[in-house]
Amino acid sequence: MLHRSCLIALALVAAPALAAAQAPDAESTFNAGLNHLKEGRPAMAVEEFRKAVRQDGKNPYFQKGLGQAYMSVGKYDDAASAFRRALELNPYYVDVHNDLGTALMLLGKRAEGKNEFLTAFNDPTNPTPELSSRNLGNAYLEEKRYADAINWFRTSLGRNRGYADAYLGLAEGLLATGRQEEMVTQLEAGAKEAPGDPSLQLALGQAYFKVGRFTEARARLEEAVKKDPDGAAGRRAASVLKELPR
Repeated sequence: MLHRSCLIALALVAAPALAAAQAPDAESTFNAGLNHLKEGRPAMAVEEFRKAVRQDGKNPYFQKGLGQAYMSVGKYDDAASAFRRALELNPYYVDVHNDLGTALMLLGKRAEGKNEFLTAFNDPTNPTPELSSRNLGNAYLEEKRYADAINWFRTSLGRNRGYADAYLGLAEGLLATGRQEEMVTQLEAGAKEAPGDPSLQLALGQAYFKVGRFTEARARLEEAVKKDPDGAAGRRAASVLKELPR
């Protein structure tokens, strides 16, 4: 009911402020790769990032961009290599550990992947500890180690109360352990903290449906459709609405 891929959905690279000595051609090539990635042309993004790396092989941002483009086309070994190179070039580029951890998980190297997430989480300079702990929660959820998953999702929310993905993961862990009422309570808290997130509205509507609170379920599902009429959450909510008793 509340299934969401337990693998991190990778954030697009934020274009860095490049040093004045950076070659303009390399920067423009990098930006072209970003645009292709954002607009759903991953194969073209790979080519542009590879070109940028050839122009400047010592820029960690280019390596991260290349790694994310490789991830988008399913080349996880190549992605892991690019992320490792980014960390070699800049060991303080902490959030790359999240990217590398994701690539390793997709390669089936689960222990190594979780270690990368933990490395990111434990680094005091990590700008997004809620993401690293959410990643660990997802990893344990996949392994059906629900107590560990629930703890990590709670840790994620302790770092960012408005992080929708952590509420969704926590709800999935609670549901798997038969704690339906607590699941509803957590999703209600999430919908209050992040009222604009249609996935939370959908999940809460489904949770209400599951425990027989049909009027409340309808209201939440309609809200999800309103907020995301053409997206995945809105379409799923519209489908569930058809199943509600009149």
